[in-house]
Amino acid sequence: MIKWSRIVTFLVITAIIFSTVALTGKKVAMNTTLGLDLRGGFEILYEVSPLNPNQKLTKDTLNAAVTAINSRVNVLGVSEPDIKVEGTDRIRVQLAGVTDQKKARDIVGKPAKLTFRDMTNGKVLMDGSDLAENGAQGTFDEMQRPIVTLKFKDAKKFADVTQKYIGQPVGIFLDENPITAPRINSVIPNGSAQIDGQESIEKAKELAGVLNAGALPVNMKEIFSTSVGAKLGQAALYNGVEAGIIGTLIVLVFMILYYRMPGVVACITLIAYVYLLMLFQNLMGATLTLPGIAAFILGIGMAVDANIIMYERIKEELRSGKSYLSALRAGSKRSLSTILDANVTSIIGALVLAYFGSSAIRGFAVTLILSIVVSLITAVAGSRLMLSLAVRSNLFNKPFYYGVKERDIRDL
Repeated sequence: MIKWSRIVTFLVITAIIFSTVALTGKKVAMNTTLGLDLRGGFEILYEVSPLNPNQKLTKDTLNAAVTAINSRVNVLGVSEPDIKVEGTDRIRVQLAGVTDQKKARDIVGKPAKLTFRDMTNGKVLMDGSDLAENGAQGTFDEMQRPIVTLKFKDAKKFADVTQKYIGQPVGIFLDENPITAPRINSVIPNGSAQIDGQESIEKAKELAGVLNAGALPVNMKEIFSTSVGAKLGQAALYNGVEAGIIGTLIVLVFMILYYRMPGVVACITLIAYVYLLMLFQNLMGATLTLPGIAAFILGIGMAVDANIIMYERIKEELRSGKSYLSALRAGSKRSLSTILDANVTSIIGALVLAYFGSSAIRGFAVTLILSIVVSLITAVAGSRLMLSLAVRSNLFNKPFYYGVKERDIRDL
């Protein structure tokens, strides 16, 4: 007797999956953050060293440098910058969408140590640490000339300096480069100063942003850099997506032709797998790179492989003469340990890659781990649920629906 309630439940779950993918799939795909190799941009690897021989390069120092660099990158207007510590003395900076490499280098890598100095003996009177939080601003003076205004934490300290140097020039230096040397005509009591002579308001705002970010707590030497053009990145994305679609379609056709009804279930859960993997990547804020697409496609194969292991065990149970429900239970139970062992070993390998690999390898490893977790949800739990509904409905009670020939079944 056919149990139509099982069939209705099967169809409802299928309709929910397909309608969710159809209605929100495009939005999920568009919200995916693309990496530098897919979007185009600029990458620099810096070797970090202490500012002075007595300083030790610690994890906290490297993290402080990353924070300072991140603040400077905001000046470039880059969304989703990827700034990571590698090893004990490396910092990798990936700026997707950046086209002006010189500007990026100047803003990210310059020491940007602001000092006010005695022009006679070079004595440092004040420095960038005396600036108030966000105390530098790019603006215009009364003559509509671009300038950088400065606001200091301790107005009295700045007033004492200006009082001492009335009638004398005080040099304003950025690193070792003199910017200007205004003459102090009177005491400045409000703790304000300005840097004039800026080329444009954009340059003034860039300098203000770098000063607000503060001087880097370390020396940084560029040891590697690369850039990817926007068109090249788009071509890589298009080719990667096209390869994924073609490969997935081939897999879907194979599963349906070879496994029949279980193959249909595998196709439904595979579509759910692709959608959930993109959704989880977005929720985690993960960046999709070209190696990530490779891991994405590899994950599709692993998800299908989990289905194949289970379906082959079910077919073996059917050939031994068991009923459809008994074959489903036995095949699902006996295939679970094999599926888990294969996925756990893959996760261990991916964790090793994530720990020791470079940024591109980490992207591959993170996507691979996430794909394995999602495949366990869809290809194992999801497939078993839907296959159980189909079998219990008694509608698919012929060996043909499972890719098994009647002559191969013992004790039928």
